[in-house]
Amino acid sequence: MKTPTLYSTQNLDILSYCILDVVLPLIPGISAGFPSPAADFIDTNIDLGKELIRNPSSTFLGRVKGDSMKDAGIHDKDLLIIDKSLDCKDGKIAVCFLDGEFTVKRVRIEKDICWLVAENPHYKPIKVTAENDFLIWGIVIHIIKPV
Repeated sequence: MKTPTLYSTQNLDILSYCILDVVLPLIPGISAGFPSPAADFIDTNIDLGKELIRNPSSTFLGRVKGDSMKDAGIHDKDLLIIDKSLDCKDGKIAVCFLDGEFTVKRVRIEKDICWLVAENPHYKPIKVTAENDFLIWGIVIHIIKPV
């Protein structure tokens, strides 16, 4: 089933989502080194909605377009889980609405200046001024990557 797009800009699609009552089996402690003999046993179940989403009424998905955050591990076509209820603090990765466009950037706050900083050296930091139409729309809490 295709996820409906609520809003689309050059940098990000904001998507609606539905939390399904899906509980999946969980294999605990999958070794990233040597194989574990315990890996043959499925121990418990996990509810992805409860695991990934703290505030369902203020949580949205966003699909990334572009490579400005690649050095933070956020790539083209990744899905972001965005929580609008969280406060933005210096250093957080946020989805921002800037002059009619959604963008995902790291927020840097210096005294009374807000910078939107890409995690790719090919992009310059954006200084937010009083002339900008600007809103920190939500904080990125998880990244879901296609394989």
